[in-house]
Amino acid sequence: MASSRLKYLSLGVLVFQTTSLVLTMRYSRTLQAEGPRYLASSAVVVAEVMKIFTCVLLVFKEHKYSVRALNSVLRQEIAHKPIETLKLAIPSGIYTLQNNLLYVALSNLDAATYQVTYQLKILTTALFSVSMLGRRLGIYQWLSLLILMAGVALVQWPSESEKAPEKEALSAGSQVVGVGAVLVACCSSGFAGVYFEKILKESKQSVWVRNIQLGMFGLVFGLFGMLAYDGERVRESGMFQGYNTITWTVVALQALGGLVIAAVIKYADNILKGFATSLSIILSTLISYFLLQDFDPSGMFFLGAIFVIMATFLYGYEFKPSSNPSRA
Repeated sequence: MASSRLKYLSLGVLVFQTTSLVLTMRYSRTLQAEGPRYLASSAVVVAEVMKIFTCVLLVFKEHKYSVRALNSVLRQEIAHKPIETLKLAIPSGIYTLQNNLLYVALSNLDAATYQVTYQLKILTTALFSVSMLGRRLGIYQWLSLLILMAGVALVQWPSESEKAPEKEALSAGSQVVGVGAVLVACCSSGFAGVYFEKILKESKQSVWVRNIQLGMFGLVFGLFGMLAYDGERVRESGMFQGYNTITWTVVALQALGGLVIAAVIKYADNILKGFATSLSIILSTLISYFLLQDFDPSGMFFLGAIFVIMATFLYGYEFKPSSNPSRA
């Protein structure tokens, strides 16, 4: 009974985190407010600081709130193992790029189109798993990847529009930028995720310590990116220009969302994760249409979304061959 409750609780958490992050980020990037809009590069940096602080607290809790034990662990696992720590510079840099790209994507795409297109990370993760980890995919998984690609292609299929030519051209340009950002984010997500999994399998370090190491490099890369692209604006109006309650909500969801998923994922099987993805796509579509009013779905979108949801379930399907009585 308790296990069943934990499963449904994890389903709720997964749906809430996935849907709320996308919708609040989209809303924050399209909200018309007085003064300058917050800097996406700044939000990425603040999220890394929040993530490091949270992981340090979790390690502190793991060691029964002993400051001496915390200090010892951080010294031994980070300062005294520079090679192990440096290994995380690659996925950390890629994750930082990915986080910045998500802001670009949701500044140019509605939440529903983004949610469906971003499921291509299943394809990139699968391909990197095969090439880097030597993982073998079953026939159902290869079939699901083909259905996934077809679904995303249908979602991006141009629809009839009654917009003025100037607005239509501007919208098409924004769509290209948004889809391009999502595609690069999918590739970076697939590679960084598999690379991080490989590192975790090769060591016995706590996942929270590994996240502290990731966050440290992410903070450095994020600061460098912020100063390189928005340095002048930061010097003029400060790092926290345009911040409001919505901005802080987006930052908190981005920083803590991954850690929450890592904590509940052990209670969620593949079918449950498929349900979470499907519910998140449906909720994003409904809220984008009725509340944000920035999305006008076409028949092609619905067909493509169905294909993507089917592919998500099929990829997580575990085929169990019937037992052969002639073998021991």
